[in-house]
Amino acid sequence: MSDKMYSWQMTELKADFRLTESPLPVLNETEALIRVAGCGVCHTDLSFWHFGVKTKKELPLTLGHEISGNVVAGSPEWIGKNVIIPAVLPCGECELCKKGRSNMCQNQLMPGNDFHGGFSSHIRVPSRFLCQVKDTILDKYPLNKLAIVADAISTPYQVMKKSELESGDFAVVIGVGGVGIFAALLAKITGAKVLALDIDDEKLEAAKNNGIDAVLNVSGMDIKTVKENVKGIAKNLGVSRYGWKIFEVSGTRPGQELAFNLITFTSTLSIVGFTMDRTEIRLSNLMAFDAKIIGTWGCKPELYPDVLDLIADGKLKIDPFIETFPMSTINEVFKNTLEHKYKKRSVLVPDFD
Repeated sequence: MSDKMYSWQMTELKADFRLTESPLPVLNETEALIRVAGCGVCHTDLSFWHFGVKTKKELPLTLGHEISGNVVAGSPEWIGKNVIIPAVLPCGECELCKKGRSNMCQNQLMPGNDFHGGFSSHIRVPSRFLCQVKDTILDKYPLNKLAIVADAISTPYQVMKKSELESGDFAVVIGVGGVGIFAALLAKITGAKVLALDIDDEKLEAAKNNGIDAVLNVSGMDIKTVKENVKGIAKNLGVSRYGWKIFEVSGTRPGQELAFNLITFTSTLSIVGFTMDRTEIRLSNLMAFDAKIIGTWGCKPELYPDVLDLIADGKLKIDPFIETFPMSTINEVFKNTLEHKYKKRSVLVPDFD
């Protein structure tokens, strides 16, 4: 193994990433060194790089929190194993961790935010919550593509659980891009009747071609018109008028305002997407409809094996929604992602050799 590691680092807002070389880090007894197989490009990375959201660690910083790889140093029981690194690494000891809310651990560490992340040849991480990838999955997918499990799939999986989605429910997913398409697919796997809303016909077609029950392009529609269409679709699908499960994944002000206005009797609205924009809503609707809103942050590591099982069993197919690029093209990929030029989740694969 080489004694060097190579990373693409963010040095300032909106500037090109810079290739750096450094010695391999020294580990303590609780850490592992992982050779990165792939690292997904997430909207959160764009928020840090372009939109001014502050990282916990000062720049320069290697971004990237959606990581798969192979353990090359650390505790003997981990060496040689293929793993997913959870995007949120809890302490495992605090009050929230012990209450089953480890994804909100206030001592948590996030790669590419609290410490150097995955746009690199190697990454040093705490080993406690690594998730092993079994060979049965690697027979279906290369390890680099499984990087998206760390966020794009596990995050919507957790929110499906938190929303108490059940078979036969009506699930409305707003925004079926990188994370949203997996939210829609997971809702379908749960047994719900799923409606996908977006403003991009290609994304909606991909959702429909992969088993989503109904799609609607809401571009140019006012909220009243969307609501009328959604009610009609719900009737055609034969679902209840009550208890709709609404998932806002677009991370936009219009998406969030639409999601709130779709609330009906005993609905649950789950906020998955993030935006700095403020929305105008009437909170009294929650009282009038006896509805609730929940948030979600990442995914607790305990749920990762369940996600991998869905992929291993063939219930969740991920290939149609992933595109890989050499990590050396990071500057081009980030700019193209910012300009919405990709329809699939981008994964950067190290090519430093």
